[in-house]
Amino acid sequence: MDLKTASAIRRLRLVSAPEAVSFLILLVCSVLKRTTDFDAVRPMGMLHGVLFILYVIFWLDAWNRTKWSAKTGIWYFVLSVLPTGGFFAERKLKREAEDAVIASRARSEGVVKA
Repeated sequence: MDLKTASAIRRLRLVSAPEAVSFLILLVCSVLKRTTDFDAVRPMGMLHGVLFILYVIFWLDAWNRTKWSAKTGIWYFVLSVLPTGGFFAERKLKREAEDAVIASRARSEGVVKA
């Protein structure tokens, strides 16, 4: 895995958990708006919107650089629209990055011919 691909995956990982947290907080704010006088939907909606747009941009960049299959690329997008999906995406991306580092080290040490 080259440096640009690793950076694209890292950016996607870094934005996926905050995007998931903002989505959950936005859902709580929506419920509180309907049940109490507390109204933080507008600022939380804006924050979540920015994080979601960043997620989509970083997702497209990662998909383009990693050459994921359509199934994998779409799966990462579906995870972005599920309330806790960002946590699962982050964990899976972390595992994928660690596997790539291990494979890269094995190739550089001559253990694997690939």
